[in-house]
Amino acid sequence: MSAQTTQLAGAPRGASGQQDAPRERRAAHLVDAARDRRVELLLGAVAVSVVALIGLILATVLINGWPSFAANGLSWFAPGGDIVTQFRAMQTGIPLPGHPLLYFRAWPLIWGTLLSTAGAVAIALVVSTLAAIFLTEFAPGPVRRVLAPVVRLLAGVPSVIYGLVGILAIVPWVNENLISNGRRQSVAYVVQLNGANLSTAILILTVMILPIMVALTANALASVPVSWREGSAALGVNRWRTIWRVSLRAARPAIAAGTVLATARALGEAVMLAMLSGGRPFEANPLDGFTFLFEPIETLAAGILQEFGGETNTPIGHTAYAMGALLLFSAAMLSFASWAVKQRLRRYGVGS
Repeated sequence: MSAQTTQLAGAPRGASGQQDAPRERRAAHLVDAARDRRVELLLGAVAVSVVALIGLILATVLINGWPSFAANGLSWFAPGGDIVTQFRAMQTGIPLPGHPLLYFRAWPLIWGTLLSTAGAVAIALVVSTLAAIFLTEFAPGPVRRVLAPVVRLLAGVPSVIYGLVGILAIVPWVNENLISNGRRQSVAYVVQLNGANLSTAILILTVMILPIMVALTANALASVPVSWREGSAALGVNRWRTIWRVSLRAARPAIAAGTVLATARALGEAVMLAMLSGGRPFEANPLDGFTFLFEPIETLAAGILQEFGGETNTPIGHTAYAMGALLLFSAAMLSFASWAVKQRLRRYGVGS
């Protein structure tokens, strides 16, 4: 009787436990769903905030830079006059004769930016590709294990350190050993030559952007399937041709991405170039021959750093914002070019 009573008494509790289990699972599922929903909303808010911040930056730069573009039109991009004199007129509030206060001709700064960026990226592209091939294909294991972290470390060195090394070591050496008195006299009526010039700026800028290009290219080459290279070797293709036709072809999207990142960094570099480029908005002339490499330049980013003193609603403030707008537009065009390159590579069966 006692056993039957215990069995009867236990049956309802077992049935109740079986009924409570689905409720507990449903409750746990609802809690997990609510937690996932909160995380989703939080991540969405962060993403929207980032996009809104970028939009706010773009709007601020364009709105404040528009008066300079409006006052000069397309002539804003043209040569004409001395930029230093134009900046001084804006700072003093006294316009140049026959011109509005916002009169500005940015071509010398644009030309300096193009020269330094194109020269550095072209050299870095060749050197980084060869260095990445050495790291992934020819370097012994111990050498690779040492060089790989060193390259990543160099990519994080602040630009002011490169500028400091350049101004203390490279600039004096160039001034004393590569610029002769005859070369100085040949252009003395136009510009003064010293160690801070186009060649020095390109050299240090190349060293700055090289690590990130080497790292991206080396990682891409290392990720190429071994079977692809072994298949090429099995067909009788030599090692260099395999690297060129198989490995580099597969790594082209990463090389393109590294080139875009390096170009964007070169375009926006200000501190180092302000220290090493000569700091003068001079149109370095290729017709001057070898002397062309030793002529001073100034870039858009360096010009903003040197001339803009924090004044927003002033002529020089509007001009600085206009220069920043041009840099932002250039960065946007770089991103579009990178996307276009990837689309073209996909047509040839190369993934991104």
